[in-house]
Amino acid sequence: MPRPMKRRMVGGEPGFTYFKPQGVPMRDLDEVILSVDEYEALRLADMGGLSQDEAAKKMEISQPTFYRLLSSARRKISQALVKGKAIRIQGGNYMVNGRGRMGGPALGPGGACKCPKCGATVPHQRGVPCYDHKCPKCGTQMAR
Repeated sequence: MPRPMKRRMVGGEPGFTYFKPQGVPMRDLDEVILSVDEYEALRLADMGGLSQDEAAKKMEISQPTFYRLLSSARRKISQALVKGKAIRIQGGNYMVNGRGRMGGPALGPGGACKCPKCGATVPHQRGVPCYDHKCPKCGTQMAR
C-alpha cells in the first residue's frame, strides 16, 4: 500500500484563478488546470528567485517533489501559451500556512487580511496575497 501523499504548504491562495487568451470566446477555449501547489512552486522559484532547496523547505516537501511540481507547472503554462489555452488555477494537495483550508478551489475576491500576532485587519486587495503585506500596527506578515 503506498504511503499517503503529504500536503504541500503554500503561502496563500492566488487572488486570480483564471487566465485566457484575449479575443477568444470562452466557448472556443480548451483549458489547462494548474493546481495551487504548482502555482506556489512557480511563485517561489520563478517570481521569488528561490533555489529549489529553499523553496522545497518553504513548502515542507522534498527537493525532488518540488522539482516535479515545478516541471509540471511550467509544462502546463507552456502548453497554454503555445496552444492558446486558458489556465484555471484550482485544487491540489495543499494547506495554507500550515492551517486553514486544505485543497479545493482558491478563494475569490473580498475578505480581509488579518495579523496573526495582534489581530488587526485590513481589506484584502484582489490579486495581492495577504502575506505580501505587513501589519500596519505591529509589522508582522499578514494572513488571509
